[in-house]
Amino acid sequence: MLAQLTKFVYEPRLRALFDRWSIWAIVAFAAILRFYNLGYPNKLVFDETYYVKDSLSLTATGFEHDWPAGSDDLLAAGKVPNFSDTGSFVVHPPLGKWIIGVGMSLFGQGNSFGWRFSVALLGTAAVLLIMLVARKLFRSTVWAALAGLFFAIDGVAIVMARTALLDGILMFVVLLAFWFLLLDRERSFGNLWRRPWLLATGITLGAATAVKWNGAYFLAFFGVYVVLAELLAKRDTSILQLIKSAATKFVILVPSALIVYIASWTGWLTTTGGYDRNFADDVANRWTGLLSWVPIPLQSLWHYHVDAYNFHINLRSPHSYASNPLTWLFLGRPTSFFYEGRSAGDHGCLAAGGCSSAITALGNPFIWWAAIAAIALLIWLAIRNRDKTASAILLGVAAGYLPWMLYLQRTVFQFYVIAFEPFVVLALVYAMAALWRQAGPERRAGLLKVYAFYAFICMAFSLFFLPIWFGTWTPYWFWYLHMWIPSWI
Repeated sequence: MLAQLTKFVYEPRLRALFDRWSIWAIVAFAAILRFYNLGYPNKLVFDETYYVKDSLSLTATGFEHDWPAGSDDLLAAGKVPNFSDTGSFVVHPPLGKWIIGVGMSLFGQGNSFGWRFSVALLGTAAVLLIMLVARKLFRSTVWAALAGLFFAIDGVAIVMARTALLDGILMFVVLLAFWFLLLDRERSFGNLWRRPWLLATGITLGAATAVKWNGAYFLAFFGVYVVLAELLAKRDTSILQLIKSAATKFVILVPSALIVYIASWTGWLTTTGGYDRNFADDVANRWTGLLSWVPIPLQSLWHYHVDAYNFHINLRSPHSYASNPLTWLFLGRPTSFFYEGRSAGDHGCLAAGGCSSAITALGNPFIWWAAIAAIALLIWLAIRNRDKTASAILLGVAAGYLPWMLYLQRTVFQFYVIAFEPFVVLALVYAMAALWRQAGPERRAGLLKVYAFYAFICMAFSLFFLPIWFGTWTPYWFWYLHMWIPSWI
């Protein structure tokens, strides 16, 4: 087997075939993992109960409505209930729900496949996108394909692409913004204003923020990175030039992001029934003085955001699957999205101990635990060698992960890692590539064997965990066999 791998690595004809077809083969494989039996279970799972119903009323009227009791059961039966006339207090922006609504428009509002279609499509596209990003960073189709493979087979990426939640959409948009940022970094910086890819980055990060507010952290981190990267590239820059450069980046990035973000609220702004929509219609609630010129609908929108912000920072409701962000990379408390059990003899269950159907957003341990060591290596490379690639990858990890350190007491969930998982995978692959570069020809044969074995182990354990990512009915003992740590139950 090692001889065949060595032949593959150095045989030009085989490498040409690999370079041409590997990326598309991995995308096709990822699509199978994300679309196979996507409609199961035919009921709302976890926070789908919010986002699917919000999408239904949002696409119908332009804003989210309250729903009567029993609506989830009616949707599970393929019937679309009537929502109430009152606007619902929702704490996430509209764009992600508009995107979910596209799938329902195509495949039916009472169709669970339609609920999840848009997220699955973007989850598949993200596999292609991470390979494009990796190829630009690593200048190698082999390492790019490995990044795509790891992301395609990881449990968090699979589950989040098969569930109608906002976080998978956020991940795709953030990764797209990073792609645009890399395109901007390739060009010369003679003209401060002629930066179309930086403008695209700002627009995309505005869209990310319009999915979930976490996108604003990526906007802040990416913006600071652009300024510092150019400062370090031109060490003779004066303070005045630095201020001018920073102001230029701010003007390109922030207003474009803000325009896109506000535009995502068009439905709420152009109607009158949304929650808090008429707040500033009351003269007593309007702004005075220097801000009195702000349009009344925007004053109401600001008040809505204050309410939503207060909800977020004060969210400390007990939840059985809440997890501390410090444990996320270690897979300390994965979120169970769905679980049903059957007794022996019930609905065809033949196992003496009963049967289980579970969907758990549990990452592949061999990918995530290895990635922790990889991130540590990249930090060392970034500091010691001023490695620009390592720094760029760590930027994405930091933007997605570090802000959660401010909310250790909040009710949060481990599946939030999907927003920065592509950067975790890129860190893992770049660490492997760095070790490969440092190894001499005599050591590469052995390292190739280790890498091949590691990739095989990752794929084997993804196959092992696949039933609890798909919700496949299995004997209870088989489900329990996957619960390696008590906190996974």
